[in-house]
Amino acid sequence: MTKEETFNSIVSENSERIRNICRYYNSNVEDQKDMYQEVLVNIWKSLDNFRGDSQVSTWVYRVAVNTSLTFTGKAFRHMKLMVNGDTENLNSIIDDENLHRKMAEEKMLERMQVELNQLSVIDKALISLMLEGLSMKDISEVIGITEPNVKVKIHRIKSQLKEKLKGEQA
Repeated sequence: MTKEETFNSIVSENSERIRNICRYYNSNVEDQKDMYQEVLVNIWKSLDNFRGDSQVSTWVYRVAVNTSLTFTGKAFRHMKLMVNGDTENLNSIIDDENLHRKMAEEKMLERMQVELNQLSVIDKALISLMLEGLSMKDISEVIGITEPNVKVKIHRIKSQLKEKLKGEQA
């Protein structure tokens, strides 16, 4: 397979994942498009260096997250994690059935988004990848920290969110 064929295959299989990451890291549609293009450029540039140590999708996530963080530049501390109600894995953040039902309501979703946007950059990255449905192992490869560290950090984030959102359940 030529480099171009490999690239086209990767983009074809991962375009929605890349778009989701761009949406998580920027609410402006035009910036999302620019970020998406930047991710594609970075995938093309680094394709020759991909050794196959991880799955292609994991590598694409790593390129997309790193590009998104770079794209946001100095404003990364203020970047907003954009969550919408149709995110399939949203209930994986807080795995309480009663709360899941409540989270479907607009008020809860807005409150959760406020809380998520107060997270640190690394925590936002962890949650965005979790919302994409990545395994703890894959998240650790994308972020560059150990799998046990990912599990601990996600557990802490979930616990903090549950505590902060507990008052909203009534």
